[in-house]
Amino acid sequence: MLQFSREVAFATAHVYASFAENRGAWDARLEALLVDALVRGERSEEIGGRAAALGWSALSPVTVVVGATPEGVADPHAAVRRAARALRSDVLVGVHADQLVVVLGGPEELPPVVARVAEEFGPGPVVSGPVVDGLGRAGESAAAALAGLRAARAWPEAPRPVSADALLPERALDGDPLARAALRDEVAVPLLAAGSGVLETVRAVLGSGGNLEASARAIFVHPNTVRYRLKRAAELTGLSATDPRGAWTLQVALALAHLDRERSLWE
Repeated sequence: MLQFSREVAFATAHVYASFAENRGAWDARLEALLVDALVRGERSEEIGGRAAALGWSALSPVTVVVGATPEGVADPHAAVRRAARALRSDVLVGVHADQLVVVLGGPEELPPVVARVAEEFGPGPVVSGPVVDGLGRAGESAAAALAGLRAARAWPEAPRPVSADALLPERALDGDPLARAALRDEVAVPLLAAGSGVLETVRAVLGSGGNLEASARAIFVHPNTVRYRLKRAAELTGLSATDPRGAWTLQVALALAHLDRERSLWE
């Protein structure tokens, strides 16, 4: 009786172990396919069902984080999952070429999760895409993050992690049409709509290296007028012409707008 019970117990344990191993391998393949589909920009209705099969419960918000795959780590997927789930975030992990792609969702405040997960990436920049309202739009976040990762080498001092939106000028120079459109719509067009005075002042400040008094003399206005117009420009674009990073973004946005084929913007 004891011998028979022991054999039955061992056989049952073997069946459960085999089932768990097969289920784990299937889940890994499904997760890899799902992340690959998101990177390729698919918006199939099946994506939500596939993610739910992997335990994904978040409806919104969602962001995608990309960076180098860590070297010498036996299972980087497990390390990322532990870091994300410790902060109660849903997570999907995949490797695209030599890049680690992480999809995060769930908490209302995703930046702390992104900062913690970034520690599990390999050396080099880590870029987070814009936050989107659901897994169905995660492809948009992934596209921006991957474009930011390609362009991040042009900003060696970039923080880690860095948002894809903070890399808009580098992405635009790298040929990203989405970044170019964003700079036009969010920077160039608002400045033009604000009137010639604001645009003229921004150009003068950029040309003087941020010297407000020199800018005021160049356009024959009082320095306080320059300050008022710069404040107005900052309200419209979120960028300061006296801040080095803001000035760089403004310069790129205005230069690209002038090179844009839609000359009607400036006519």
